[in-house]
Amino acid sequence: MTAPPPVYVPLVTPYTASGAVAYDALEALARGLLAEGAAGLFALGTTGEPESLEPDERAAVAELVGRVCREAGAYFAVGVGGGRDLGPWPVEPDALLATVPAFVRPGEAGVVAHFTALAARARLPLIVYHVPYRTAQPLSARALRTLAAIPGVTGVKYAVGGIDADTVDLLGDRPAGFDVLAGDDVFAPALLALGATGVVAASAHLDTAAWVRLAATGDRALGHRLAARAAALFREPNPTVIKAALHAEGRIPTADVRLPLLPARPESLAAVAAVAAVGAVDALPPGVRPAVRLGT
Repeated sequence: MTAPPPVYVPLVTPYTASGAVAYDALEALARGLLAEGAAGLFALGTTGEPESLEPDERAAVAELVGRVCREAGAYFAVGVGGGRDLGPWPVEPDALLATVPAFVRPGEAGVVAHFTALAARARLPLIVYHVPYRTAQPLSARALRTLAAIPGVTGVKYAVGGIDADTVDLLGDRPAGFDVLAGDDVFAPALLALGATGVVAASAHLDTAAWVRLAATGDRALGHRLAARAAALFREPNPTVIKAALHAEGRIPTADVRLPLLPARPESLAAVAAVAAVGAVDALPPGVRPAVRLGT
């Protein structure tokens, strides 16, 4: 039986009341997500506020998350922003998540040249993080196929803020061995239905088992519920509302974020509560287990 698309969680970075990184809470959160069925974890992605962490904090977070993943036999990726810091890492990741260059808008040819050079320097597989509403750099399906042909580029975290003709084009003729990971939580159920090979969902901090079941079964009603929940969790800049929800559940010690982010407003947390929690889900069908490795 073919393994269902894996669900990966890009971890928040919890803080103590004094503002330090709450490493104990981070470890407990990481272990809990894997126990709920997440196939792996992404450290130092946008959800983890990497630009607000000191270099020693980033290294410690990556080491902790990597250790937890290795002990659990789970997938482990590290966000490297535009690719300035490619390691080495205390625990070697399975892949590096590198963002399409932001602000400079180099054009598709410039993006391809950038990732060609990056892949030549990196010792590890690269996942392209394509999020044009943050980077201001659109990419066509043709450009993404060109990126897929670069040795060492193994996938894309696809977060374009919707579903357009390029989305349908790419997923309708996905390059062999190139993973397309749904990276925009509200649209992730639809992308799975179109053929995405996995999910990287910050909202899967909550309702983790339900996300795993969605990937395994394609349950349309469940997908609608998870999309509605995700919309509530993204009412304010990520990860502010997710942290507020995790704190309300007692899973992290504070809901704090670091500047330039501000804590979520009470009404945003109330909006999450107003969307009925998905709650417990039935066990996956016999013999069906989420995949742990990319490259399907």
